[in-house]
Amino acid sequence: MSAALPDVATLRDMDSKALNQLEKSVADTFMGGVPWGSVAWGLGNLVVWLSLWPLTLSGLLPLWAAFPIATLCVMLSYLPSHEAQHRIIAREGEPLFWLNELVGHLSTIPLVLPYGVARLTHYEHHKHTNDPALDPDAATKADGPWHSIVKSIARRQPGSKDQASYGECLTRLGTPEARAAGVQALIAQLTYLTILFAMAWTGHAIEAALLWWLPRHIAMTYIQFYLSWAPHHPGTGKGRYRDTRAFRSAVGNIGSMGMQFHIVHHLYPRIPLMRTPAAYWALRPILEARGCDLERL
Repeated sequence: MSAALPDVATLRDMDSKALNQLEKSVADTFMGGVPWGSVAWGLGNLVVWLSLWPLTLSGLLPLWAAFPIATLCVMLSYLPSHEAQHRIIAREGEPLFWLNELVGHLSTIPLVLPYGVARLTHYEHHKHTNDPALDPDAATKADGPWHSIVKSIARRQPGSKDQASYGECLTRLGTPEARAAGVQALIAQLTYLTILFAMAWTGHAIEAALLWWLPRHIAMTYIQFYLSWAPHHPGTGKGRYRDTRAFRSAVGNIGSMGMQFHIVHHLYPRIPLMRTPAAYWALRPILEARGCDLERL
């Protein structure tokens, strides 16, 4: 698609309306259809994580082997729900909307992040990207990679003001849906802590720690780094073509969970994650013409 576009200089001279129409026509070719890969990813990942518990407790799988698998599972748990948050699997009123909601609710169980909380706060992130007062992810802003990791760990410490950003966002929204999401968050946390306590009480504290507690904390740091800090750094840009960037990751696009091309998601949230690399390369001449923050990939 990008080969058929005019060169960047010609695109810069185009009428704004014509450029918008051209950009949308390119983006539209990457939308539509059910992203079955994300559906299988979300549900399959949960099954793998749940299977680690009986396998480990029965002695069939050693804990040292289960720990890295559990960590990977929790790291991978968010993005399928992210597809559902944007109704990419199916929109309300469509036959497969139940599947969209099923993936949304189930995939983030290992992360202890209720679907309602994730969806509402993520929409606010899109509406107010990089706004320190209104973007619930603004607290992930950091000076550099190591600072981002340190801040991610620090914000989960008792008394951290940044830890309350999602709750404050729901309170600010004040809708019945936001209040219901707050209740879901409370139930999820109580359930999580009850399970950890019960495991410790019955002599399985190490299993609980290495199958859920520690993998969750590692995953939260990883997710906040690649899904929030890296694609928005330095976190000061405002506007459709300024608040997100394309970047080169040391661990590649797969290792960064597709976030090298996150700029495409912010521009066109209904493009499925697995199509964003192709969409990026097709749209790149237009993004260059618009002066977006792009790194050579």
